[in-house]
Amino acid sequence: MARGRPSRAAAVAAARRSTPARSATPQQDTDEEMVDATESRADTPPLEEDADTPAHESEEEKPPSEPSSPPVIQSFPRKKRLGRPPKNRPPDWNVIEPENSEGGTPVKRKRGRPSLNTPRGRASRGPSHATRVPIDKEGNMMDVVDDELDLPEDAEGEEKVDKLGNLQGGRDYRVRVFTIGGRGERLYMLSTEPARCTGFRDSYLFFTKHMQLFKIIIDDAEKRDLIDREIIPHSYKGRAIGVVTARSVFREFGARIIIGGKKVIDDYYVTAAKERGDVEGELADPNDRLPALGEPYNKNQYVAWHGASSVYHTGVPSVPTANGKPVPGKRKVNITSANWQFEHARSSSRFNTNLSALRKSNLNGVYDPHTNMMCYPKTTQPTHARWEEVLPADTDVPDVVRRHYLVVDTYVQKPPYSGLGIPGPDGDFCDIGPNGLPVVDEEDLELMTPGLREEFLLAKQEECEWKNNWQSESIDGARAKLKIPFTGVPV
Repeated sequence: MARGRPSRAAAVAAARRSTPARSATPQQDTDEEMVDATESRADTPPLEEDADTPAHESEEEKPPSEPSSPPVIQSFPRKKRLGRPPKNRPPDWNVIEPENSEGGTPVKRKRGRPSLNTPRGRASRGPSHATRVPIDKEGNMMDVVDDELDLPEDAEGEEKVDKLGNLQGGRDYRVRVFTIGGRGERLYMLSTEPARCTGFRDSYLFFTKHMQLFKIIIDDAEKRDLIDREIIPHSYKGRAIGVVTARSVFREFGARIIIGGKKVIDDYYVTAAKERGDVEGELADPNDRLPALGEPYNKNQYVAWHGASSVYHTGVPSVPTANGKPVPGKRKVNITSANWQFEHARSSSRFNTNLSALRKSNLNGVYDPHTNMMCYPKTTQPTHARWEEVLPADTDVPDVVRRHYLVVDTYVQKPPYSGLGIPGPDGDFCDIGPNGLPVVDEEDLELMTPGLREEFLLAKQEECEWKNNWQSESIDGARAKLKIPFTGVPV
C-alpha cells in the first residue's frame, strides 16, 4: 500500500462522517420540529455527479407538482407494564391501546377477565343476576308495587306494621334492617339473613319455597352505599347482592321473624294462623336464644361474615350418608307432592312384611351357642298350667300305675280374644302394660253412649271370666305348702 494513498476503510469512515446521522424512529413532538428537520436537509452537500449542475437549474427542470405535506411519523404507544408503578411516572407510562387502529387492523384481545375500566368490562353490562318474574299458584303474573308483590291486605295485620316495614306495638325484627339510597325510607333485609333465621341454608330455597317474596338485585351504586355504611363488607363489591323488603318478610313469616314472637299475637294473617291450629301465645321458635333482661338481642348471629356461614366450611354433607355398603337392588324413588302418600304406605307395608317373615322364622327356635339351648319366642310359650286328677271311672289306666303315679289330663286353652292379657292373680306382675282392658271409672262409663257402654261391659266380663279360670301355683299346680324349719330342709 502506498504511503500517500488513503485506504478503503478511511474512505468509508469519511463518507459516514459526511452523512448526517438519522435514527430509526425519530421521536418528534410537534409538526414544527418536523418541518425544521426537512429544511435542514438542504445543507447536505451534493454528490460528485451533481456538483457541476447548479441547484436552481435542477429545480426549474422539475415539473410543477402539488405542495408536499411534511411526513407524519406515528409513535407506538407503550404497553401496560407489569409490577409496581414508580413514584415519578412519565407522562406515557400506561397508555391504553385503542381497540382498532386507523388502518383497520384489529387489536389482539388479551386473555383473562377484562378490567372494569375498559369498554369491554363488566360495568358496561347490566346486572349479572336477573330477578324472577313473580307468579301465583295458578301461573299468572303478579304485580310488583314498592319492591314487593301486590297482595291483599289483612286488617289485623296492618295494625302491626306500616307501609314502610316499621313494626308497631314494641315489636322488633330478629335480623338487621336498613334503608337503601334512592329507595326512600322503606326498610330492607339482606336475603341471606331472614333465610337463615327461618331455617334455610341459602337464599335460593328461601325464594323458591316462598313465592310471595320478591328478590331485588341492587346495582353498583347501591352496593357501594351499603359498603360505606358497613352493612356489607368490602369483599362483596363484586358479588350479586339480593335484598327483600322487611314488610313482605313479616307478612310471610309473621311471629317467626319477631324477637320472642308469639303465634297468632305477632302474626300478620291472624285468621290463617288460627285455621292452622296455632296456639295463641305460644313461642313461634322455641330454639330462639333470647337475651337476658336489659341486654340487646344478637342480630349478628344470622350474618354470614359474623360466623353464620360456618356450616358451609364444616365439610359435613348436608344429607347423612348410610353406613356400610348400599343394599343391592334398592332403587331411588323420587318423592313428589303427588306420590308421597303412596310411597310412604308401600314402604310401611314392605317393612311389616319383613318383620312378619323374621318372626315366622324364629318360631322353630334359635340356637344359643353359649348355653347350648334352643330359645323360642315368649309369645309362643304358655304362661299358666293347671293339673286336674282324672277319676278312676274316667280312665283305663291300671290300678297298679295309679298307686304309684298321678294321672292327669293336659289342656291347651287360648283366650277368646288376643287382647285380654295374661290371666291369673300374677298377670299384672308379669305384664307391665295395661294387661287387657283398662279399668274405667263410673263417671267415664256414664259419658259413653248406651251401645258403646254395653259392648265395653260385655268385653270386660269375658276378660274377668278368662282370668278367673286360673289360680295361683299352689292351687293349679297342686303344690302343698311345705314347712321349712330353721335348718332349711322341708319336713
